[in-house]
Amino acid sequence: MNADKVLDAKGLACPMPIVKTRKEMKEMESGQVLEILATDKGAKADLVAWAKSGGHELLDSQENGDVFSFWIKKG
Repeated sequence: MNADKVLDAKGLACPMPIVKTRKEMKEMESGQVLEILATDKGAKADLVAWAKSGGHELLDSQENGDVFSFWIKKG
C-alpha cells in the first residue's frame, strides 16, 4: 500500500507510538496516508481507537513477525 509518509515507532512502548502518530498526522494534509511501523502489541488497539476518535480512517494493518504495520488516512 502506498503511503505519503512512514513513521518508524519500532521499539517504542505505549503511549509513544500514538504520541508520534498524532504529531505526524498534524503535519499532513487531509487525504494523505501515514504508514506506522510498531513493535508494541498494544499499538494495534490503540491506533484503531485513536484513528476512529480522531476522524481518520484505518485503511489496513498487517503483522510481519514482531513488526505491526498500519496505514491511516488523515480525515
